[in-house]
Amino acid sequence: MKLTLQQINEELKGLNEWEFSYSDNSITKKFQFKDFKESMKFANKIAELAEKHEHHPDILINYNIVKIILTTHSEDGITNKDIKLAKEINSL
Repeated sequence: MKLTLQQINEELKGLNEWEFSYSDNSITKKFQFKDFKESMKFANKIAELAEKHEHHPDILINYNIVKIILTTHSEDGITNKDIKLAKEINSL
């Protein structure tokens, strides 16, 4: 079920540096690494988590920066699936 803006804002308080994007109803976070190889290792860990949860983020890699974009397309917004995956990504 799609979360309300109030619920999203409440959840974001516990998600270090994740931000809500009004333009595409998503939550996003950028991670910075030493180099491209480290970025790819991180992206592959996220891919494993995503498969486990059957919830697949957009992953943008620009050399040492990895940007994660989470939204539930079938709900046209943020759901608990996005929040749960964001929490697990933070724990990597």
